[in-house]
Amino acid sequence: MMIELSITGTNAITFPHLEVWDWRIVIYLFLGGLSAGMLVMCSIANLRIPKQPVEELAQCVRAPLIAFITLAIGAQFIMIDLGKPQSLIWGFLTFQPLSLMSWGTWGVPAVLLGNALYILAVIPKEQRHRLKLPFLIKLAEKFAPKMRTIAKLNFALGIFLGIYTGVLLSSFAAIPLWNNATLPILFLVSALSSGAAMIVIIAKKPEIKFLFTKIDIWLIVAELVVILLFFYGLYTSTAPYKKAIEPFFSLTSEHFIFSIALIAIFLLLPLALRIKLGELKEFEDGFHGEFTKAQIFRMNFAAVLVLAGTLILRAAIVYAGQLTKLSPY
Repeated sequence: MMIELSITGTNAITFPHLEVWDWRIVIYLFLGGLSAGMLVMCSIANLRIPKQPVEELAQCVRAPLIAFITLAIGAQFIMIDLGKPQSLIWGFLTFQPLSLMSWGTWGVPAVLLGNALYILAVIPKEQRHRLKLPFLIKLAEKFAPKMRTIAKLNFALGIFLGIYTGVLLSSFAAIPLWNNATLPILFLVSALSSGAAMIVIIAKKPEIKFLFTKIDIWLIVAELVVILLFFYGLYTSTAPYKKAIEPFFSLTSEHFIFSIALIAIFLLLPLALRIKLGELKEFEDGFHGEFTKAQIFRMNFAAVLVLAGTLILRAAIVYAGQLTKLSPY
C-alpha cells in the first residue's frame, strides 16, 4: 500500500485514479509513430536503388516532408498537454542519460533535424528552385550526393522514435498494462506498419506502391502476433497484470468500449491483410507497372484500415492503462 502511494501519488480521497493522459497524448503517440514508420520506410525505398555516378537520385521524395510535418504537429500536442510550453525549456538545460523524458526532450528535435536534412537531400534537381532561399538551394546541392548516408541516419532515427514511446510507457511500474517488455516492440511494429501504409497512399510510382504493399503484409502479420503475445504475457503474469487486461474482455458498461476497440483492431488489421494478399496474388505472375483504378482503390483502402487500427490500438492502451485504481490491499 505504501509502495503504491509513494510510486503513483494516488490516494482514495484526492486522487483515486491515474487518468492524467488524454487524447492529446494519443494523437502524439499516433503521429510520432507514423512519422517514425515513414522515415524508416522511405529510407528503405531510397537505399534499395543502385548508387548513381554523380548524385544519388531519390525514389521516395514526398515522404520525408510529410514525416517532418507529421512529427512537428505531434510535438505541438505534447506542448499543449504540458499546459505551460515554456516549461519545456528547462528540459534542454541538462541531459540525463537515465531519464527517458530527457531522451524524448532531446530526441524529438534530433529526429526533426535529421529529417530536415533528408528533405533537402531528396529534392530533385529540377525542383530545388522551389526552396526560394539561396542558402537552402546550396544545402540541397551539397546534401544530394550524400543522400544514402542521410537515409541511413534517418532509418536509425525512425527506429529510435518508433520504439521510444513504447519504452517510455513500459517504464511506468505502477501501471501494469504498460509495464510490459512487449509494449515497445508492439509500438515499433505498429509504427512501421502505419508508415508503410502511408507510403502506399502517397506513392505515385506503381513499383513503390507494390513494394510497400508487400512489406506491410509482413508487418501486419507481425503486429497481430505481437498483440497476442502482449495480452498473453499479461494474462500469465501476477494478479495485477492479469486484472489490467480485463477491460478488453469485459462486456460491462464501464469497459465495453475497450472490448469494442479490441474487436475493431482484430477486424481492421486482418481485413487490411486480406485485401493486400489479394492484391499480391493478382501480381504473382509478375508486376508490369500497371494498376487498374479498382486495384489502386483497394490498396489505398487497406492502408487506411491499417492507420485506423494503429490509432485505435494506441488510444485503447493509453486509456485502459489509466483505469488502474488504488489497490484495496
